[in-house]
Amino acid sequence: MKKIYFSLVLLLLLLIPTQGNSQAEAVEANCKTCFQAPFIVTGKPFRALLTGDEVAEFNVTLFSGTTYRIAAGSAGKNYIILNVYDSDRNLLFSNRDYDNATYWDFTVEGYIDCIVEARLDDTMASSGFAILMTGFKLNE
Repeated sequence: MKKIYFSLVLLLLLLIPTQGNSQAEAVEANCKTCFQAPFIVTGKPFRALLTGDEVAEFNVTLFSGTTYRIAAGSAGKNYIILNVYDSDRNLLFSNRDYDNATYWDFTVEGYIDCIVEARLDDTMASSGFAILMTGFKLNE
């Protein structure tokens, strides 16, 4: 009896992380659909498990001569509020003004260091995965 109990506990411990990880992978795969050619994904996606009013944040530098795409993915469509700030925390863009659009394209003159924040839209979800991705295409 102890052997069966131990085996069940071990099996549950192995399956629980896989289920959470596979949910994040599904969200990531959905987010990658925003990066069809001519856009190229840069680097690894930023993943966060958000609850309540938590905020996921990352930094990105944008350079002139390039069109950048910043995308946010979640388990549900348009669950993520995406805000982009300059280094002085001046709001440059919020997808909340555009029905929580899943991605947005940016071009800049010169270069700018940005802070990108993602939070859950509390009218749609109280917890879930947020995946943030950046990509670019060269301007012609």
